[in-house]
Amino acid sequence: MSATTAISVTDLAAGAPHADLLDARARPSRPLVVVDLDRSTASAADLEHAVQRARDSDRLVVGRTGRPVPDCPEDLLEVLAVTLVRATGDRLRAADSAGHPATVAVTDPAAEAEFLRVQAEQQPEAALVLHQVLRTAGRLPVPQALDVESLAYSTLLGGSGFARWLTARGPRPAPPRVSTDPVAVRREGDVLRITLDRPERRNAHGAELRDALVAAVDLAVRDETVHQVVLDGNGPCFSSGGDLDEFGTATDLAAAHLIRTRAGAAARLHALGGRLTARLHGTCVGAGIELPAFAPRLLAAPGTTVRLPELAMGLIPGAGGTVSIPRRIGPWRTRYLVLDGRPVSAQRALAWGLVDHIEG
Repeated sequence: MSATTAISVTDLAAGAPHADLLDARARPSRPLVVVDLDRSTASAADLEHAVQRARDSDRLVVGRTGRPVPDCPEDLLEVLAVTLVRATGDRLRAADSAGHPATVAVTDPAAEAEFLRVQAEQQPEAALVLHQVLRTAGRLPVPQALDVESLAYSTLLGGSGFARWLTARGPRPAPPRVSTDPVAVRREGDVLRITLDRPERRNAHGAELRDALVAAVDLAVRDETVHQVVLDGNGPCFSSGGDLDEFGTATDLAAAHLIRTRAGAAARLHALGGRLTARLHGTCVGAGIELPAFAPRLLAAPGTTVRLPELAMGLIPGAGGTVSIPRRIGPWRTRYLVLDGRPVSAQRALAWGLVDHIEG
């Protein structure tokens, strides 16, 4: 099977994606396989086998079609990693709003499928671990799903893909210590307002900001007289995500897992339940969308964009994004966000259900 050639549904049914995943040196081979849903003369039996093969495959099996609506059974759509459908440039959001949650509308499905394949080839371990985590975490309660994500994230921190990214990035100075509180907290009656307040670092989610955010959220978790919590950010954006100057500084990856899950903000934000509203603006990257996605009410200012860039670093989302985001938009579009890695507009996020309202 050529890495650059899409297979048919009949090929899928015959087991094309089930060739050995690891090569002779135990490195992943062809982590993502593209299925051309338009090349289908599959019988009912073939379709049944294709569904089972896609469900059982260790590889990501991505569907593509030149049609606005896939001409295949819904149960096949649901077991594919994601399916790319065709839409004209000005109809992307409309197509997503009306389409199946397992589909993403793009102007050129063949070119986009090839782009996703190349992305996965460049960081195959991270792509495959992402697939495993999304398959597993959706069946678990949120606290246990966060454990699965964090265990996978620590595994990838010790992997060759992340090591290559660190080498290419080069050494970075430690971020400056904060001179003022990185999170502002104020109470107005029964409302607690929590503002990420390190605008000079674009509210990067480093250790000091994380600890201050956790302390602020804990106030609301413990105080039942707080009826509403509003989370927002000061400066040009809500948050630019993890502080890249701190990446690669963890020396004990087991301890890092426990810090993420027992001293991180994700589980606490989830525990606030219906009391939490988050407000986004600017460029929201990584943790800058993963954490606010736990809010039942997620509002975005005009011009907001969201992005999950972790795959290019040899990682997966590690601030709770494989848990919070699929619970809003499903695992299929979450895979797409991570594999594609490029910004998504507030309008498209609204069409998907990643945000609930665009303000202004």
